[in-house]
Amino acid sequence: MKIEINDKSIPLRDANTLGKKIIGLMFKKNINYALRLRCNGIHTFFMREKIDVILTDKTNNVLFIYRNLNKNRIILPKKNVYYTYELPKNTIKEYIRKIRIVD
Repeated sequence: MKIEINDKSIPLRDANTLGKKIIGLMFKKNINYALRLRCNGIHTFFMREKIDVILTDKTNNVLFIYRNLNKNRIILPKKNVYYTYELPKNTIKEYIRKIRIVD
C-alpha cells in the first residue's frame, strides 16, 4: 500500500494489531514509510526524530495537520477523527485537503 500526498507517494503500513498500534514509530530512526493508525490522538514519547502527522475522517478528508512534530508532544483526541497518519518529517510541504491510499 502507498499513500499519495500531492505529488509524493510513500509506502504505507497499517498498524492493525494492538502491538503495532502501541509501538507506532517509537524508537525508529530514518523513517521512510508512513503508518496508519485507527485512533484520534497520539503522543510522541520515545520518538527518535520529528514526524509529520495527518488526522483524517473515515473518507480521508484531512481535518488536522502537524508538521515536524517534536518528540515528547501529545495530540489530544479530536472529534470526528478516524485515522491518524504518522509520516516522515518534512513530508508535508503545503496545505492538503485529501489524501489518497493506493493498494
